[in-house]
Amino acid sequence: MLICPVCGETLTLQERVYVCENGHSFDRAKGGYVNLLRTSKPGDSMGDDKFSARSRRDFLNRGYFAPLKDALVERFSDAEGSLLDICCGEGYYTAALAENPKLTVYGFDLSREMVRLAAKRGGGTYFVANMAAIPIESNSMDYATHLFAPFHESEFLRVLKPGGRLITVVPGARHLFGLKALLYDTPYENDEQLPQTASLRLVQKDKVSARITLRTPADIEAVFRMTPYYFHTSDRDRAKLQGVEQLETEIEFILGTYEKGD
Repeated sequence: MLICPVCGETLTLQERVYVCENGHSFDRAKGGYVNLLRTSKPGDSMGDDKFSARSRRDFLNRGYFAPLKDALVERFSDAEGSLLDICCGEGYYTAALAENPKLTVYGFDLSREMVRLAAKRGGGTYFVANMAAIPIESNSMDYATHLFAPFHESEFLRVLKPGGRLITVVPGARHLFGLKALLYDTPYENDEQLPQTASLRLVQKDKVSARITLRTPADIEAVFRMTPYYFHTSDRDRAKLQGVEQLETEIEFILGTYEKGD
């Protein structure tokens, strides 16, 4: 399913190297992934850094977002075919989906460290790439998943087969409201707005909700870093997290299922 990011021809794995018929080659790292990102920037400067990636991995491993993982696994319990996890992060959801033996799972992210950690979880074919130019054959994926990431309609449409389905996840109205209530004087609910698309048809919308207790200051800091609030919160409001040992909060996720027409 992988294609050359230089010329677009099919990539074939020969021992530890992916090659295309035009002679372009990409080494498969010892960690079990391949870097297909075309950029002149240093590899570790793209996407999340090592600290953020490992912090996210450790947080998710504690099971706080297990209700979402379980909902996705249930959604694909009877599925078979190919699945692409777009912006897979460190592979928490990807590896869980790959436990279905009828699915052939691919996952990619812009961050090399995220992909390295995802490959350690196993279960799929992992690669570093940009969602603006996904190195996957056109009309090849039966399914795709897309969690908390920008929406690139044309590329998602291109990689899906006719009749293929995309599940995208956005925060629900009360997602992490306990954290927002701690940080801000006037916390607001999320609008639950799913991506608007002219080419993919929304066929189903579901909500997953639960209450969790973040048990350590490190977990509170980790989930804060995983949100957009981390980049837009003042130093005064950030200081409100200091000394907080535990935090109870709601989590809510909106799952939108889109279908590509025939």
